[in-house]
Amino acid sequence: MIETPSLVDQYCHGVLRTELGLGTFEARLARTEGPPAPGTTLFDTQTGFAVRRWCPPLLGLEPHCPPARYLARRRELGVLEAGRRLLRGSGITAYLVDTGLPGDLTTPAELASAGEAEAREIVRLELLAEQVADTSGTVEAFLANLAESVHGAASNAVAFTSVEGLGHGLALAPEPPGPVEVRGAAGRWLAGRRVGGALTDAVLLRHLLWVAVATGLPLQLHAGLGEPGARTDRADPARLTDFVRATAGLGTDLILLHGYPYHRHAAHLAGIYPHVYADSGAALLRTGTRSATVLAEILELAPFGKILFSSGAQGLPELHVVGAHLFREALGRVLGAWVTEGAWSPEDARRVARLIAADNARRVYGLD
Repeated sequence: MIETPSLVDQYCHGVLRTELGLGTFEARLARTEGPPAPGTTLFDTQTGFAVRRWCPPLLGLEPHCPPARYLARRRELGVLEAGRRLLRGSGITAYLVDTGLPGDLTTPAELASAGEAEAREIVRLELLAEQVADTSGTVEAFLANLAESVHGAASNAVAFTSVEGLGHGLALAPEPPGPVEVRGAAGRWLAGRRVGGALTDAVLLRHLLWVAVATGLPLQLHAGLGEPGARTDRADPARLTDFVRATAGLGTDLILLHGYPYHRHAAHLAGIYPHVYADSGAALLRTGTRSATVLAEILELAPFGKILFSSGAQGLPELHVVGAHLFREALGRVLGAWVTEGAWSPEDARRVARLIAADNARRVYGLD
């Protein structure tokens, strides 16, 4: 039997503090730009079916119970108690939390308390730059404050993360932009934005990534399927190859998050470059009962010391539960089959399972 008693969720978000009705709960199950097909709900997805399989027993219900009954039980327990039962039933022992999403989400400390786990913060670079811009009156002040803020954040955070490449496309020019180019881009962006405006300038994004690389902290780069409206064809992690080459040997690890449906490309980069790691978890949340196939494809190419688990969960504690259970099921199925076939020894399978579930993340992020 392949067991993973400890899971380090290397990328997730907090959970909502508010009670949810059926419609708002469903909307959190799938990232979609519109309503479900007529006569169906967003529970009619791989993620929705997985929630109904794994979460009801943690709240005292039978697996696969109807959504309305499940949500009634959730409301009966209250959002805090339901969240505690779900998070503590996930088997996750450490959460690395991206705090850059808007909304009434729990902090890393609150997530740790609810889940009886440890938690560390991941700083979202774009949000940090936007906050600095809100309080900097000139281009010179903005650039100086930005560098100071990134290096200051590195003293407490466990990693940086960047999502804006999904909007611009990941084929960024690999070299750091020059000072004149950066000042010009900053001036244009600051002049055209309102307070709270999003970072949209590709030159500033490149500058921000290189400032983060200089800290030596691990840098997470989002690839593959993103938010609704994102151009998936521009989100292939293979487009990051030039940036990956440019950062080799500088002491900063790059973690390619999500990746699906280009997960094989992320695994390939992790196999070639010593400082590149591949995420194995968030794609499983979307693929449900097909998750073992996706995980096996990642294991085809990436060295086993370069693969990390994450749930990618946001908003619903159910997504942490489902992410963890699908990962365990997929890993057990894939490695167990190889043991049964005689291709792997049971000892090697258990060792690799521990690496992917927790040990690789603890090494990369310096958690021990």
